[in-house]
Amino acid sequence: MKKFTVPTKAEVSETNQHIFDNLEKNLGMVPNLYAYFAKNDTALGDYLALQSRKNTLNGKEREVINLVVSQVNNCKYCLAAHTVVGKMNGFTEEQVLEIRKAAISFDHKLAALAEFVKESVTSRGEPSAESVEALFNAGYNEANLIDILIVIGDKIISNYLHKITLLPVDFPEAPEL
Repeated sequence: MKKFTVPTKAEVSETNQHIFDNLEKNLGMVPNLYAYFAKNDTALGDYLALQSRKNTLNGKEREVINLVVSQVNNCKYCLAAHTVVGKMNGFTEEQVLEIRKAAISFDHKLAALAEFVKESVTSRGEPSAESVEALFNAGYNEANLIDILIVIGDKIISNYLHKITLLPVDFPEAPEL
């Protein structure tokens, strides 16, 4: 089987080297998965632009999506990374575990979001009418729906990239469910 490697800063384009500098400055590191995107001259910048685009969701909502999608796809890298980011967004360890199960007891609106996301991913884009109705009844609107689907797509990209490359996870391991 092919062995995938994380590129060093010296092995990527000058544009990506500048992005590495910004990541190191802002995160204190260049996560391995981001570094791998830099094997393509434009993918890292494009992916970061997708992640940082202006949208209608708050940080907690985006992390619910990231955690649920990563759990459904069983992506060890993204579960580890988003467990850390989820805690940075104010979730407790117990809440992160509930989110990953899409069984949220602490927030009705986030519970509807988690269930919709889980159904959307497991059904390959065909959630039940009840799940869609519950999402809208919880207070989400059509603009939110579009942003939810964009974040799902973003996370599927990174989940699949890691599941194919099996790059080393450079975040604390997420607990098993």
